[in-house]
Amino acid sequence: MINAVIIDDDANLREGMKEMLKLYAPDIILLGEAESVKSGIELIENKKPEIVFLDILMNDGTGFDILEQLNERQGQISAHVIFITAHEKFAIKAFRFSALDFLLKPVDPDELKNVIIKIKEIQHRSNTHKHIELLLDNISRKTESFKKIALSTSEGIHLFEIKDIIRCESEDNYTEFYIKNHKTVIISKTLKEYEELLGDHGFERIHQSHLINLNELKSYIKKDGGFVIMSDGSKLPVSQRKKEKLQEQINRL
Repeated sequence: MINAVIIDDDANLREGMKEMLKLYAPDIILLGEAESVKSGIELIENKKPEIVFLDILMNDGTGFDILEQLNERQGQISAHVIFITAHEKFAIKAFRFSALDFLLKPVDPDELKNVIIKIKEIQHRSNTHKHIELLLDNISRKTESFKKIALSTSEGIHLFEIKDIIRCESEDNYTEFYIKNHKTVIISKTLKEYEELLGDHGFERIHQSHLINLNELKSYIKKDGGFVIMSDGSKLPVSQRKKEKLQEQINRL
């Protein structure tokens, strides 16, 4: 059994979440619910849940306010936070960079089941608070140009400076990260997902299997079909349809 609370100022959404949890996650025990920043903080401090379903926008503030205040009081947040949000583009991007779970309104039952399964798989980890710390840092910048990214593996959560990522390589439905002064990190997400995340941070998809940090590009050789040489010495092919875009990006550097 896993203990949880719901914090949302929409009474209908809270009722809907309770019904879905009964139907699709019967081993989740609901300890309580709250409708504001103030009551949400009190609920978490009193009940100490393992999961917090947290809305972003409330009448007296935001879900981020709750996390910031708890972070100041407790030093770190041990609960797994699942944000419930509308289509706030900036917030969703911040969640993805922080490797945090979120559910879009209206909540889809399959998405709810998937996120619960994921949490059960990582429940033993002790460094979940790193997600929260990175999220709060990213949100405080009020810019989409984030400096760090969280990569969640079976071993735990790793935080890296985006500028230190040399390249990413596709391995079926996994992505392998090559990072300065660090062993490779394998993530169970597709390369396309990271292409979308890192595209505004100086990364370019040069091949079906390769996403590179243009700042770590040392040479672009056009002969022999076209290939690049990266700062780690790797030699990577450039697909025919990516050559023109790569040349344009290099010209802008």
